Amino acid sequence: MGHKPMSDESPERRFRTLFISDVHLGARGSQANLLLDFLRVHDADTIYLVGDIIDGWALKSSWYWPQSHNDFVQKMLRKVRKGARVIYIPGNHDEFLRSYYGTHFGGVEVVENAVHIGADGKRYLVIHGDIFDLVVQNARWLALVGDKAYDLAIRLNRIVNAFRRWFGVPYWSLSQWAKHKVKNAVNYIGAFEQTLAQEARRHSTDGVICGHIHTAAIRDEHGIRYMNCGDWVESCTAIAEHEDGRFEIITWTDLLKRNLPVPTVAARAA
Repeated sequence: MGHKPMSDESPERRFRTLFISDVHLGARGSQANLLLDFLRVHDADTIYLVGDIIDGWALKSSWYWPQSHNDFVQKMLRKVRKGARVIYIPGNHDEFLRSYYGTHFGGVEVVENAVHIGADGKRYLVIHGDIFDLVVQNARWLALVGDKAYDLAIRLNRIVNAFRRWFGVPYWSLSQWAKHKVKNAVNYIGAFEQTLAQEARRHSTDGVICGHIHTAAIRDEHGIRYMNCGDWVESCTAIAEHEDGRFEIITWTDLLKRNLPVPTVAARAA
């Protein structure tokens, strides 16, 4: 039997919660089209937008807002209208929204951070994480330079992967490879994870769910669960919470996945 076409009205996988970060709408590197495709297949009762959803830094440099970026905003608003709870926690690239804590836009709640209570009763601090990045906080100019270098890496990555697609080779991330090969980057990621775990302890929570460093992860460290959503510039990942409280990283780097059958997850009863 053929695989039925998907629609926004009937996603094939439904979760208790989805966590999405670092979409960078307004930046040329944003893979909003892949995120839209992901959301055609996956849905949840609650969606956390864990920072850097809109890239104010990129928009200040040059205006870039294709239809796919507008479509994502409209999709979130439609989900709210249909009964989903959408919680937006700004990061450093969308810091202009930090003046609006406690308000909402079209039903999307804007908060500084949140404590998510899992299906199993465990509590997780949800925070973007940039406030624990010393480069962002103490050397903003260096962060901006790094952002430009990252944009260059993304452009190079597009060229590399265009050739890889031509030869039928899977997607490969240049900057993700560099992060895991360069000692300073590895040390930075490790320090970031430890700091976020300490912040979770300070809030008396069982774990932390964050974004910012574009490196998806779920790991347990000394009794604290550290989870990072990744990003929608390169890795194209989200964290999903199942009805029984299990978490998983979902990677969505290929539009062709829309043609593959996906196991159905039962929806939570209202």
